[in-house]
This record gives sequence, structure tokens and C-alpha cells, in this order.
Amino acid sequence: MPNYNAITKSITLPDGRLITIETGKLAKQADGSVVVRLGDAMLLATVVSQPSQREGVDFLPLSVDYQEKFGSAGKIPGSFQRREGRLSDYEILVSRLVDRILRPMFPKDYHYEVQVMISLISADKEVQPDALAALAASAALSISDIPFAGPISEVRVARIDGKLQINPKTADIARADIDLIVGATLDSVAMVEGEMSEVSEEEMVEAIAVAHEAIKEQVRVQQELAAAVEKAATKREYPQYEENDELKQRITEGIYQKAYEIARSGNASKEGRKAGFSEVKKAFLTTLLEEQPELDMKMFSRYYSSAEKKAIRDMMIKERVRLDGRQLEEIRPIWSEVNYLPGAHGSAVFTRGETQSLTTVTLGTKLDEQIIDSAMFSGYSKFMLHYNFPAFSTGEVKPSRGPGRREIGHGNLALRSLKKVLPAEEENPYTIRIVSDILESNGSSSMATVCAGSLALMDAGIKVKSAVAGIAMGLVQDKETKEYAVLSDILGDEDHLGDMDFKVTGTEKGITACQMDIKIQNLSFDILTKALHQARAGRLHILGEMAKTISAPAADLKPHTPRSHKMLIDKEYIGAVIGPGGKVIQQIQKDTNATVIIEEKDEKGHVSIFASNQPDMEAAIGRIRAIAAQPEVGETYKGKVRSIQPYGAFVEIMPGKDGLLHISEVGHERLNSLEGVLEVGQEIDVKLLDIDKKTGKYRLSRKALLPKPERTAADNGAA
Repeated sequence: MPNYNAITKSITLPDGRLITIETGKLAKQADGSVVVRLGDAMLLATVVSQPSQREGVDFLPLSVDYQEKFGSAGKIPGSFQRREGRLSDYEILVSRLVDRILRPMFPKDYHYEVQVMISLISADKEVQPDALAALAASAALSISDIPFAGPISEVRVARIDGKLQINPKTADIARADIDLIVGATLDSVAMVEGEMSEVSEEEMVEAIAVAHEAIKEQVRVQQELAAAVEKAATKREYPQYEENDELKQRITEGIYQKAYEIARSGNASKEGRKAGFSEVKKAFLTTLLEEQPELDMKMFSRYYSSAEKKAIRDMMIKERVRLDGRQLEEIRPIWSEVNYLPGAHGSAVFTRGETQSLTTVTLGTKLDEQIIDSAMFSGYSKFMLHYNFPAFSTGEVKPSRGPGRREIGHGNLALRSLKKVLPAEEENPYTIRIVSDILESNGSSSMATVCAGSLALMDAGIKVKSAVAGIAMGLVQDKETKEYAVLSDILGDEDHLGDMDFKVTGTEKGITACQMDIKIQNLSFDILTKALHQARAGRLHILGEMAKTISAPAADLKPHTPRSHKMLIDKEYIGAVIGPGGKVIQQIQKDTNATVIIEEKDEKGHVSIFASNQPDMEAAIGRIRAIAAQPEVGETYKGKVRSIQPYGAFVEIMPGKDGLLHISEVGHERLNSLEGVLEVGQEIDVKLLDIDKKTGKYRLSRKALLPKPERTAADNGAA
């Protein structure tokens, strides 16, 4: 008999499919564990929180890891070790989706290490597991005794054939012009991320609203599940912040107005503002230590940060100006330049205020495509975007450890923004890699990457459909009065102290991607709509500034960019072009310095040729045509005599294609033998007279190309 008492709850999706949440069967030693299932897709989510707090920790040490087990899809990993290793970029992106909505849901004074692990243990090719990961994590937390202000959930909302659908099947997502992951509580939306095909602000808001309705049902079911689990009834106790109302009031009264004045001074320099606030803190702390030598410095730092933050937020709401003196909708000064790096295939520098991206575009061949090997997908990608954030960009010293989760997330947002305007695959033979190096950062570096990437693509001569720009929006709202200020093109400080970080990218026609994190409850859709329209105005302004640098793709590629040519050959000649063991194609590449790639599609051989100059390109094309071309009746060919027989000679008119030159077709005179007339290896011009329909043999003539001899008087007499 099983020694478990499983509890199961179910959620019915709008299309009738069923999501089940089960607990009490697997991983029972974790603080909370659930299995979420849709179709054949199953995710196991576990959560554990340490019973003790590490000394000196004053933040939430939360880690969220999503991993897809290859065995879930009946696959063996393609790595050398043949086992799951470090998380892939996709797994990291899903981990971030969950982390971003869970993190604000823990108490601010809960500093115990929390680990959330989500594993895909069974795969279904028609179910995208990223839309179930947050639901699984939230359910595991909700049934545990860990303090958690959930439940929350996330769903995918996609518009397919004009209709908004919740968690659609994988096969249908490819047709979507809106593809969003939306995260929310029962009361308000907290996170949005996704891509769109130049849609309007109203269409995006409608999609978010539809997603929230579906999330509400998922939250209610989690509440029912938690109510059925005894452990979830009592949350664990932990030491909460000690409060000293008198000290809090003393700090607020002592620094609020001074911080307000510095915030209102409009110092455009990040370092200048930082020095001003630092001086206020230093002077006030000196005075306070004289009054209270036994001052609790952790408590002081907490109250001071809160008072400074309130002063800055109040200033922006009341004065309607920003920390750097800008108006709420004002964009920082922009300058940009293309073709900055002469050795790159495309390059751009984009600077907005104190944020700067140096971006390159490299065009490669099919051999440069990225190999993707995951549980849910195996294949290739011909568009890559890598985002680098070195420590010097913020004036810091940190070791270089390769890209972290933040870099991967920002790079993915920029990639989704730009891929919507790339030419169709059949029109673009290149593998494209964009690399953005952030050289300065004071907010919106991912949006600078979008702008710089768009400029660099046009500089490289890629025929993009339109320029793309990105802008980060912020929000400051007074909890009591509900007054608010929507901020365009936020600074790093405004991101830190604000209530929303909403990144929106798009063209003149509409939105192509977004990423939104909301830190407050009950954000109204009216404010969200206003932020989107304000973002559109800012985006159009940025696009106008970018157009001053380059307004359309360059007419031609850079001289040192590999040229490309595509040609079709009959399927039967693919082997001949490749040759035994690849000898023929390797020799062509060696002789012509070109790269030749052949794929079989639709019963045809698709040949892609890449070369750095036109002579090499033409040489490679000629070699392939010589192998794969079909001889045509009536055409003249320069052939080579391969063998001589009593009845004629066999002449090679194309590589691998020999025809019979009958002795009667060698010349106008009657010949009894070819001795002394033709030799093996001799090159001669011949005409193709006929191709036998049954045997495919070629009948050649040399006589047809020779002038007829004039008839003499003796010949006439004989006649």
C-alpha cells in the first residue's frame, strides 16, 4: 500500500484542457513540493528554506532554478558527458521569469535562504512548460510554512488568427502576432514579458487583461490547495525588524528636506547627485552619533534609505521634475554613430545620457549557426545577440566571470525586439551575430542595446523592415493620495526607487517586445495604458534621433563582408557536387577560397556560396554549374577525348558526362580510322545532336561545327 495521501486540485483552461496540481506524493522532505501537469507535460517544483539565517545577511538569498530533464522527452543530452550540465540560456530565462514575480512576494525582513527548484520531468511537444513554471513554484510555496504573500501565477497569452488564447499549443504559437508571459496575483499584474509583431498599445493591454482573468482562477485553486494542507496553515516564525519609531522620526525630520532639495537641484551627473546625498548622510550621521553613541547602524541605514527614498519620490510627484532636472516625459540627450569600427561588418555607438552601447554585427555562413540541444527542441539558430556588462561601465571593479543571468535576460529582450524586423529567411543567407558592449551605464542599457543593434544592422547592409528603438519607463505613486508620475527613459536611481520598470521596444508602427516588473499592488490599467502611450511618444522621438545618423539600410555590404549566392541544382547532382567523402566540394573550396554549403530541401539541392570577392564567387559558381548543369540539345561544348574506339570517340562534355562522337561525325571526309585524327586527352568543340530518351546517352557531332568543303569541278563531273 502506498504511504502517501496525495491531494489534487484541477484548473480548466478556456479551451477545456485540464491543469492538475498534486502534492503529497513526491519529494515530501522538501518544505513544499507539487507536481503540475498539462497533457503529458509534468513539472516537479520543490521549495526549501534554511531554518537559520546566515550572519550579516540583510537581504533575501533567493535562488530559482528551472531545468529540463532530457529523459522527460526521451532524449540523451548531446554534450560530451551525456548528462545535464549547467543551465542553458533558455532555462535561465525561465528561471528569471519565475524569480522576478516571486521575489517581491516575500516579507522584506525575511532573510533566510530560499531555494526553488523546478524540473521538467515529462515533456509534451504541444505544451510549453515556461507558462507552468511559476504556477508550480507558487503552489509549492503556498503549501509550505515559508512566509509568502502569494499565491501568484503566470500564463502565456497569445493572439493566434486574431483570437487571444491562454497557454496555446506549441504548433499554434508560430502563427501568433502577440506572445506574452503575464504574471500576477489575485489583485494585480506584477510581470509581463514577450514579443509582438508591431501591435498597438491598446492591443497589448487587452492581452494582459485576458491573461489576468485566467491567472485569477489559478490563484483561487492554489488557495484551495493550501487550505487542504495542514502544514500551510501556520507560517514559520522568524525574527522581524526591530522598530524604533523615535529614531525613525528623528532621521526623517533631520534629512528629509535636505534630500528633497538635492533631488530638486536637477544635477544631471550621477556622480554629482551621489556626492550630494552622501554629504547629507555623512553630516547627519556625525551629529546623530554625538547624540547616540550606541546607534544601531543597521537600523540607521534602513531608516535613512527609507527617508531619502520618500523625499525623492515626493519631489518628483509634487514638482513634476526628475532627479537630473528633466521633465517627466523628457528623453536624455542622444548621439549616435555608425561605421565606427572599420573591421566589423557593421557597427554603431549609441549614447543616451550616461548610458552607452558599442555594438557590432558579424555576418557568417550556415556553418556559424548556433547549435541548440535541449529537451524540448533540437536545431539551429541563425540569429544571436550577446549583451556584455563590464564593471567599468558603472565605475566599479569586479572580476569578469562571463555572462550572468542579468546579461542573458537583457540580451534576450534585445534579440526579441530586433528579430521581428529581420528579412525573411529566404531573403537572408547569413547567420547574424550582434554583440553589445555596455561602456557606460545609468539606466536602460538593454534599451540602448536595441537602438545600437538596429543602427548596426542597417550599417551592415541587412535589409531590415524598419528601425527599432527601446525605452524604459518608470512610475512613482503615493500610496495614500494615489498621485503618480510616469517617467520616460528612467535613470538607474529612478529604477531603484520607483514602483515600475517597464521596457518597451518597437518601430514607428507598433510594439515588438516588452519587459515589465511592477513593485506595487493594484496598478490600474489606466496607468498602464498611459505609460504605454508615453512610451510610444518617447520611442518615436528616439527613432527620429537615430534617423539623423542612418535612416535606411546601407545600399551594399561592407567590402570585407562575405558575399553570398544561392542556386538550385537537381537532387541527383547533390552527391556529385559533394563527391566521395566530400572530396569534390572540399577541392572546390580550396581552389576558389569560397565556402560552399549544400542542403536538400523540397527534392532540390539548395547551394549557398560565400566568398570575399567576386572572382572567387564566380569561380565557385562555375565549378558547381559544370557539375550540376544539364546538357542541352543544340548547344556547343568544349569536350575532352576520353577514349577512342574503332567506331568513334567518347568525349566528356561536362564532369561525369560523356557522349559518343561517331566516326562519321568527326569530319566531312570519310574516315576508316581515327588514328592520327584524334588523341586521348585532346580538347575539341562538339555539338550535342540528341539525347536518347530511353538510355539518356548523348550523340555528339564535330562535323556539324566544321564548314562544309567546297565542291570541285571533278566532284561535279563525277556526280
